[in-house]
Amino acid sequence: MNEILTRGGAAPLRNHKLGRRLGQAALAAVLYALCGCSNSPGDLSSLARGQMAKLQPTKDPAPEPTTVFKDAQGRPHTLADFKGKVLIVNVWANWCAPCKQEIPSLAKLETEFAGKPVAVVPVSVGKGDDETQGQVFIAHNPPLTFYTEPTYAMAFAFKPVVEGMPTTVIYDTNGVEKARLVGGADWSGPDARRVIDALLPKT
Repeated sequence: MNEILTRGGAAPLRNHKLGRRLGQAALAAVLYALCGCSNSPGDLSSLARGQMAKLQPTKDPAPEPTTVFKDAQGRPHTLADFKGKVLIVNVWANWCAPCKQEIPSLAKLETEFAGKPVAVVPVSVGKGDDETQGQVFIAHNPPLTFYTEPTYAMAFAFKPVVEGMPTTVIYDTNGVEKARLVGGADWSGPDARRVIDALLPKT
């Protein structure tokens, strides 16, 4: 006989229709879990596939770094300046070949979401000539803006720290870290667009 658990232990389930409904609900929940689906807002687990296969959803997000970084004109910025936008922070350097291979696809991603609350922020950690050459490289990949923080203070301010490049950290519109991707990726295709779309406010 079908049974359900009560506080006092097991009790007979005499309502067979209710039993069938509970069984169907349980089966649906199991299938839902197996397919990697989720109805949690901003949950990116099911989108870590294709070009985004290396995407790691953030389980216990730390506050975003408050480290100051500068643009090509020397003006100071912090990540808080971009609050209200889906923020894609790419930590890179001109001496890093995978970084330079990835940058054009990030430029295409920003172009794809032009007019929407999305910001791609490539922050160079290069020093000296690498910083100068990095600025020129970004200038050839519009509409990206060049940002620099060559002391590595920002890389170490992320929790956990950024240990390799490129590393991309994604925040939602409230400034909450949602995912990271360590290593290069193609951000110009539908896999990346689905990730960003999942974080945009629903109208």
